[in-house]
Amino acid sequence: MKITEIESYACEIPLKPERRMISALGQHIVSRYVLVRVKTDDGLEGVGEATVMPRWSGESVWGTKALIDHVLAPLLIGLDPHDIATIDDRMEKAAALNWFTKSALEMACWDLQGKAAGKPVYELLGGPVRSLETRCRFSMGAYPLERATRRAQELVEEGFTTIKVKVGTNPEEDIARVRAVREVIGSERAIVIDANCGWDAPTAIDAALKMQELGLNVGVFEQPTTQGDYAALAAVRKAVGPAMKVMADDIVFDLVHARECIRNEAVDVVSIYPGKCGGIARTKTIVDYCAEHGIPCSMGSNLEWDVATAAMCHMCVALPNLKIEEFPGDILGPEYHEIRIARNPLKISGPMVSITDQPGLGVDVDWDVVRQHVCV
Repeated sequence: MKITEIESYACEIPLKPERRMISALGQHIVSRYVLVRVKTDDGLEGVGEATVMPRWSGESVWGTKALIDHVLAPLLIGLDPHDIATIDDRMEKAAALNWFTKSALEMACWDLQGKAAGKPVYELLGGPVRSLETRCRFSMGAYPLERATRRAQELVEEGFTTIKVKVGTNPEEDIARVRAVREVIGSERAIVIDANCGWDAPTAIDAALKMQELGLNVGVFEQPTTQGDYAALAAVRKAVGPAMKVMADDIVFDLVHARECIRNEAVDVVSIYPGKCGGIARTKTIVDYCAEHGIPCSMGSNLEWDVATAAMCHMCVALPNLKIEEFPGDILGPEYHEIRIARNPLKISGPMVSITDQPGLGVDVDWDVVRQHVCV
């Protein structure tokens, strides 16, 4: 099997008004992502998705499409999609960083491998260790109190048992929001907070300790401090643990980042996902490395569409160290959007998302819908 052609589509789909995100990174009301279609000489096609956001990884749909069309795709023509090592090596040598862009192409190769073998991707990753149905947490934006209270009640009614509340903005307002959510959801449900690099260490520590004093029982503090500052992350962990665990997300894109987090004793949990970490294989390497050092992983999110969400689900099904039972992930991105790009969209009901045992990623992209939403 050889890659013969690669197409890329930069698309724009708005979020449902009630699910628009507000965080320390700003407001997210429309998703501009890139879908790729990798064709082979035996007639099979693989699909991938680059869930890019300029303020997140520095990648945009315009840059991603150009990089794929003019730099990366020409290097992959003629390669066997089973040869992930060579594919990764060529992309790495051609362009630094650009995690989500590279992930889309690598993801499509896994889809092709599964289709060629007649197996779902989770079988290629070692086989299922969990059900094909995954329970998720809900990621709530940094909403005003009235909206946060109303949304929390809705989430309880929908069956969510873990709610992530965005913080990292004004500390007093953030604490009030977390308190309001706790009052609504009761003591039996879990709260995670996520600052998205919005605070320095003293601010994060002060806010976390105040939440502890108020008895808000926040179980996990996700990415309290800025990118690259492992010492700050370690300081927060030392100050707020062990009752409140520290999760690294925005600070871990590559294996070297995970190593630094662990070397600095900065984390209790690492949040990963194939887009952020440059592909399925690279993500698995991080998950396995964390397992060797006794650090559990969870599945993060960038509000993906069906293709990248499916890739995340396959990894949750197959990788033992993705401890999603204790640390539920964010795998509900398609439900945030007004349009689904798949003919056979993933089944999402409340906190539950399901994949099938169909070959590859199991997602049949509706290319007519994709073309209708092209933005470049």
